[in-house]
Amino acid sequence: MAGKYPEEFRDDVVTVAKNREAGVSLKQIASDFGISYATLTNWLRQDATDAGEREGRTTDQKDELAELRRRNRLLEQENLVLRRAAAYLWQANLPSKGRFYASSQVRQVRTSR
Repeated sequence: MAGKYPEEFRDDVVTVAKNREAGVSLKQIASDFGISYATLTNWLRQDATDAGEREGRTTDQKDELAELRRRNRLLEQENLVLRRAAAYLWQANLPSKGRFYASSQVRQVRTSR
């Protein structure tokens, strides 16, 4: 999952937080690494989800969902372009009033003989 911090850094911080000594708070670890307490708790929650210790979407599932949404958005844009192109081409292939009029006159001449 893309973020402001490199994945390796996040992994290191989570490892330190999970293996911290008694008496060391998460706030202190967050401060030592220059991140917010909320960021650290989010990383710990996501790590627990990825490890199957907690319900929720894993990082891989979130990445896959984001990719599928990007792909869906692209396909919707392509579909819109194709629909507009089809409508334009359909309008361009309609017989003009002049051609329709001329062909109906030819039919009248042929049938009147």
